[in-house]
Amino acid sequence: MEFTWPMIIICTLVISSLRIADILKNQKEVVFYREILMLFFMIYVLCLFQIVTFEDPLVSSFDNHFNLVPLREILRYSFGSRLFFKNVIGNLLMFMPYGFFASYFTKMDNKYYAFSLIAFASITIETTQLAIGRVFDIDDIILNIIGGMIGYGIYRLLSKIGDSLPRIFLNRWFLNILSLVLIGVLVGYLWVVII
Repeated sequence: MEFTWPMIIICTLVISSLRIADILKNQKEVVFYREILMLFFMIYVLCLFQIVTFEDPLVSSFDNHFNLVPLREILRYSFGSRLFFKNVIGNLLMFMPYGFFASYFTKMDNKYYAFSLIAFASITIETTQLAIGRVFDIDDIILNIIGGMIGYGIYRLLSKIGDSLPRIFLNRWFLNILSLVLIGVLVGYLWVVII
């Protein structure tokens, strides 16, 4: 977190200032909650980049830089151990936002398209990791795809729930207020973690 929070602050300020300048110059309509989702997506992608390109001393010591045997690494960790949470649960959680955001921004209703986008992103990451001296692991791809599809499922579930909600919950002002509350909670959480 010591390297991530400065990046988040800098990226938030730079991206926000560019977006505000674009809105003012071109007199575009602002939909606050959509702007917040786009900002969160950009920050997520930057954090994902940092995570997958960060040099891990444990990984660098391996002689074999790829695993092509499905489930080999997943089954290596004791259930509930620190390494299980870091590698198995971490890979699942890391791609859940990707599945959600990819579905939200493309308004994707087709699980096969979602699967294709998620698989492409995960394979790209693993191939890049191999090229920079990290490990290509088929288990990471499997876990990323499962996590991404869970994110897609959350998008689909929220879409169905949204269709059955009273109109008041779908109004821009309500979604904008909800966005502000979530930002406040996130900033408060980061403030506590940083300090």
